[in-house]
Amino acid sequence: MLWYSAVVTISRRELLRRAGLLGVSAAIGCSKDDDDGAADDGTEGDGTEGDTSSSSTGGDDLPQYEYDGELGPEGIFSHSVASGDPLIDAVILWTRVTVEQTAAVEAFYEVALDPEFTQRVAADYVTAEPERDFTIKLDAVELAPGTTYYYRFFALGRTSPTGRTRTAASGALDRLRLAVMSCSSLAHGYFHAYRRVAERTDLDLVVHLGDYIYEYGSGEYGDIREYEPAHEILTLADYRARYSQYRRDPDLQECHRQHPMVAVWDDHEVADDAWAGGAENHTEASEGAFADRKAAARQAYVEWLPIREGAEGIVYRSFAFGDLVALIMLDTRNAGRDQQVPSAFDTEALEDPARQLLGAAQEAWLAEQLDHDAAWTLIGQQVMVAQLRLGENPLNLDQWDGYPAARQRLFDLLREHTPTDAVVLTGDIHSSWAFELADDPFGPDYDPSTGAGAVAVEFVAPSVTSPGFPADTADQFMTTHPHLKWGNLVDHGYVVLDVTQDRLQASWWLVDDVTSPEGGAERFAAAWSVVRGTVALLSDAEPAPPPAESPAPAP
Repeated sequence: MLWYSAVVTISRRELLRRAGLLGVSAAIGCSKDDDDGAADDGTEGDGTEGDTSSSSTGGDDLPQYEYDGELGPEGIFSHSVASGDPLIDAVILWTRVTVEQTAAVEAFYEVALDPEFTQRVAADYVTAEPERDFTIKLDAVELAPGTTYYYRFFALGRTSPTGRTRTAASGALDRLRLAVMSCSSLAHGYFHAYRRVAERTDLDLVVHLGDYIYEYGSGEYGDIREYEPAHEILTLADYRARYSQYRRDPDLQECHRQHPMVAVWDDHEVADDAWAGGAENHTEASEGAFADRKAAARQAYVEWLPIREGAEGIVYRSFAFGDLVALIMLDTRNAGRDQQVPSAFDTEALEDPARQLLGAAQEAWLAEQLDHDAAWTLIGQQVMVAQLRLGENPLNLDQWDGYPAARQRLFDLLREHTPTDAVVLTGDIHSSWAFELADDPFGPDYDPSTGAGAVAVEFVAPSVTSPGFPADTADQFMTTHPHLKWGNLVDHGYVVLDVTQDRLQASWWLVDDVTSPEGGAERFAAAWSVVRGTVALLSDAEPAPPPAESPAPAP
């Protein structure tokens, strides 16, 4: 089982042991016994030529970067940098070295408290291996809780852009702010929502709920931008090429550069409507064994995303932010899901009590994670939990509506472990919704005027670009769905969660015209909050204001 707690201090030895078990292909942390004496100013930020030593640090005993060979290509850091999965004393740092060679490349990283790198706290040499597509992913350890850091890489005499990251807080915590995003179809437009999130300095974290990439070929689902490769991706080389294209997008790069991300996959990181043993968009007769495709997709995902790697095929994991938030990231797609029932009229199959969405192992793991002392439980997952009907029938059997017994087990777990103060965060459906969650929101045991009978609330994030409903029919759904408080079914954007000890607010921010590179102006659309100790959504006229001061962005 995986448990990456930011409440319990994890020793450096334990992190090193985990890195060895999980196959992290980079040096972990830094050694203060490897000082090579160099202390000269270097270049930063654009990968251009300059002095090849790292910056002067005022006498710290950390290693310095030295290089006297042939200067590498200008685009050696063309995929920029990223960070993710913050703990109280560690964070994953990521980059890729882009070279035309097959041999491993020596690189160097450094972490500092300031964007000028005059207060370095970690530095060491690492290696970009061809077996990992020349990506570098390392666990920078022995950091301080709740602290903003700046980091960069060096390779072949070039310097990467500077990234900004932040560790999880420990102990008493008054406030946490995070952005929630999902579903970025490159073929459907431009990633303005990533840019708007990057421009915010007031966030502690970005949570990405899946469909980070799409597997289709050019013109198969959207035609605004062409894909690389142009065909549907199937092999490891294909998936790597698609991630490479996505990670060259300047808006996505900037989002990663300015904020740590906690990400989990949905179906399109493998294939549309995936389940544990297959996918709607996979035909074994013509596309090969699904197990091979899934393995290739997973390898590319863990290479290109700044996530802390667990056992093979496992991406569900937990994080804690002081006494305020326990963040539980579920995999409702690839870990234990049974195949979707093709028709709502097949009630025997639909209502089978043994049907799984999470799988038995993940359900048992979830029960353990729900036992914590934080004020709020945030559950990040992929598909809508709330009941959504068209007439008397479920609208989408790919959602929890297609797994009613599994949903009931989820609700029972929430009642047993967190009777209030549980918030579900959802992506996948390319639209915005605010729900109260109840066993039967259409029955007498739930009161929509007070929230009595509800077990939790659910906030659904819009897509970055992927298309939503044909028209905004949220008002019509609200007349037939008493547990639905608000929705926008067509626009794109993101959600900001503002969490305090007393209340949690979700505010929706929507962007204009994803079909044009010149679009992207954002507007505040709605805000809904829940008071601690209740399960009733309240409408707010304004979003919670950002903190008075925020750490400086990465330059």
